[in-house]
Amino acid sequence: MVDMNELAEAMGELEEDTVLDLLNQVMDEGGAQAGEAMDACQKGMDIVGKYFEEGEYFVSDLIFAGDLMSQAVGVLKDALISGDGSDGPQTSLILCTVQNDLHDIGKNIVRSMLDAGGFQVIDLGIDVPPSTIVEKVKETGVKIVLLSGVLTLAIDSMKATVDALKEAGLRDDMHVLIGGAPVSAEYCEVVGADAWAHNPQTTVQIGRASCRERV
Repeated sequence: MVDMNELAEAMGELEEDTVLDLLNQVMDEGGAQAGEAMDACQKGMDIVGKYFEEGEYFVSDLIFAGDLMSQAVGVLKDALISGDGSDGPQTSLILCTVQNDLHDIGKNIVRSMLDAGGFQVIDLGIDVPPSTIVEKVKETGVKIVLLSGVLTLAIDSMKATVDALKEAGLRDDMHVLIGGAPVSAEYCEVVGADAWAHNPQTTVQIGRASCRERV
C-alpha cells in the first residue's frame, strides 16, 4: 500500500521520480487507491501553491508542477474512470477559464481527464468573456458548460456568464459546473451554477450525472 502522505509531500517538493514511482505502484496494486492518490496529489499542489506564495517557488516551478500533475492524471486515469461507462457516443461540453483569469494548469488537467472519460471537449482557452461562451453554446448546442477559475475575482466572471446564459434564454436547458481554487458550495449558489468541484475525478463524475439529466 502506498503512503499517501509520502505522495503528497513528494508532489509538493516536485520530486518527479518519487511521485511517478508511487503512482505506478498504485496501479500495479490494482488501482484501488487511485482516488486517494489523486487527492494526495491535490494536497501536494496545495503545498506548491504555498511555496509559491512564500517566494520559495517561481513561475517555472508552477509550470513544472502542472506538467507533473498532468503526468499523474495520465498514470491514474484508467482506474479513476473505470466503471463509469466511458464507452459509447461522446457527449460534447464547453470548458474554459473565465474572463479576467489567465490560469490554465487546472483547466488542462481537467481536460485530460474529460478526454479520457469519453467526452468531446470544446476548450475555449483562458480569459473567455460571457458573450463568447453564449455564442459557442448557440453554435454547438451543447448542454454542459464547465467554468474554471483560480482567482477570487473569477467568481464574478462566472456569475456574469450564468447571467448571460439566462439573458440568452439558454440557461434552463443547461448544466453549469464551476471549478477551481475559490469555488465552494456557497459560491456555487451565488454564481447560480448547478454544481462545483475541486478535483478532476469529481468533475468527470458530475459531467456524467449531467449527461443523464440534461442530454
